[in-house]
Amino acid sequence: MAQQGILRYPIIAVNDAHTKHLFDNRYGTGQSTVDGIIRATNRLLAGTVFVVCGYGWCGRGVAMRARGMGAHVIVTEINPLRALEAVMDGNQVQPLDEAAKIADFFVTVTGNVHVLREEHFLSMKDGAIVANSGHFNVEIDIPALERIATGRRQIREFVEEFTLPGGRRINLLADGRLVNLAAAEGHPSSVMDMSFANQALAAEYVIQAHKTLKPDVYAVPREIDREIAALKLRSLGIQIDELTPEQEKYLGSWEMGT
Repeated sequence: MAQQGILRYPIIAVNDAHTKHLFDNRYGTGQSTVDGIIRATNRLLAGTVFVVCGYGWCGRGVAMRARGMGAHVIVTEINPLRALEAVMDGNQVQPLDEAAKIADFFVTVTGNVHVLREEHFLSMKDGAIVANSGHFNVEIDIPALERIATGRRQIREFVEEFTLPGGRRINLLADGRLVNLAAAEGHPSSVMDMSFANQALAAEYVIQAHKTLKPDVYAVPREIDREIAALKLRSLGIQIDELTPEQEKYLGSWEMGT
């Protein structure tokens, strides 16, 4: 909207704050997504093949938690840097067309549309479980699944089974909506507190600085990010070191160590 010149007031991109995406997205979404899948299915993750579509901060968190519960994690990506990071983090990376043939679980966390599509459904093995935790219910092409299915039934709360030609079954969780919210309770308050602090302090910042802010998208000021991190540490009873005057001088100089 800012690029098109139709934004009418300043916006703070709270999701880009370090104390938001590094914690809420990674640890909150990671835990609550796996929580929602397990609550809905009561399936054991250990020993299964678990596909994470997208390796942003949410995808990193989901992959980390699934791997920690013993799943063999495959990451699918369109960004070479994120794909490389996924490999370095110990995941397998491959195209979704290939992963669709062997996976037991699929979670979309991309923020895009129709990530899991008809061609993927037709490749999935019997009993595959499909969930979304990255956007609203467009990441999974549900109309395509409904169109190719020969039958459907609700087999558990939040689990709908679609039967495909030939008898293979695909289980869709929570109608393709955010499984961590629909089938579980969302993020724990102990990680959401930082996100809400960002929202509150960003709103205060806009009020204080509105005369100098034109209609545009702004990052959360670095001082707010650091203040929230410091407050979180204090609430946990954790103290950290401070730079000595000598260290501050060294870091601010160019004459030494060159």
